[in-house]
Amino acid sequence: MTQEHAQKGGFETRAIHAGYEPDATTGAVIPPIYATSTYKQDGVGGLRGGYEYSRSANPTRTALEGVLAAVEDGERGFAFASGLAAEDTILRSLTSPGDHAVIPDDAYGGTFRLFDKVAKPWGLEHTPAAIDDIDAVRAAIRPGQTKLVWVETPTNPMLTIGDIEALAAVAHDAGALLVVDNTFASPYLQQPLALGADVVVHSTTKYVGGHSDVVGGAVVVRDLELAERIGFHQNAMGAVAGPFDSFLTHRGLKTLGVRMDRHCDNAERIVEFLSNHPAVIEVIYPGLESHPGHAVAARQMKRFGGMVSFRVSGGEAHALRVCEKTQVFTLGESLGGVESLIEHPGRMTHASVAGTDLEVPADLIRLSVGIETVEDLLADLDQALS
Repeated sequence: MTQEHAQKGGFETRAIHAGYEPDATTGAVIPPIYATSTYKQDGVGGLRGGYEYSRSANPTRTALEGVLAAVEDGERGFAFASGLAAEDTILRSLTSPGDHAVIPDDAYGGTFRLFDKVAKPWGLEHTPAAIDDIDAVRAAIRPGQTKLVWVETPTNPMLTIGDIEALAAVAHDAGALLVVDNTFASPYLQQPLALGADVVVHSTTKYVGGHSDVVGGAVVVRDLELAERIGFHQNAMGAVAGPFDSFLTHRGLKTLGVRMDRHCDNAERIVEFLSNHPAVIEVIYPGLESHPGHAVAARQMKRFGGMVSFRVSGGEAHALRVCEKTQVFTLGESLGGVESLIEHPGRMTHASVAGTDLEVPADLIRLSVGIETVEDLLADLDQALS
């Protein structure tokens, strides 16, 4: 399949074919791992295919970056050593000391730590706002100073939904860019650039890689001027995805569509079970009609994802016991892998936001629902909650 046909195909076709054509020499259908740091030049400055040093570009990473752009309906993709490396590169590329950003009042703890402990001392100020409240986001913007409106949708871990199209309009009216962390939804379920976002960021460690065997990050844009700035900083700062990591991430991305369908199927069954369990006082899932963001999620997402949060009746002690008692759900941080994970955000992924506006409820449990046999997952939760 030619790249022209791959770019025009459906999601699964793009995920499998975009960004790479079978090797001209061998016909290899999978991009080789180019485990090389440097490249022979055809004379001084005569770069063969544009490659000179693997921090600047590597063919395995190039293939991954091409497919990342294709599945997010963007023009340029960039692969990084981690999601936070991708986020840091966005901040350094698109803001300067003295600028301001609006961030979610419910965000991944590592993102908050980056803004609060790294970017703030550097000179980038930030204001948290409820991303499901357009007026609150508008009020948090400082005219002339705010350069980024940063959102997660769904957020981590409260699964709040932001209206990407409306948020883009608010950001653009203020002369700011809208950055959307699309990690929880994945490119299969949601494509923010098509809804007006300027920058999409991922922890590819999660659903894109999908097998809990590689750490990585990604940035995708449509605007080529933004791409030039981000590409310069990617090279200048150097936190790039290595060839082995690029290979694993690309391999995982090829099956994203079929995996996400199973993640969603299983999550919906688990939500139904939890909603009827006497030990559960609240289930948080965008697929529930009772969820405040359900209508927006239904409009901008293909389905509602594999992440489920819930609160238990016995407070923090009960939540900790449930996390410790599961046998199929693995107690661990991260998410988006084929295996189901359970965690206590207040003690684990969101410990860094304790005592701030982003602090999460102590009785909250977060599930990353995997693709196992759903009856086994239901039985495991039942015995852990009992």
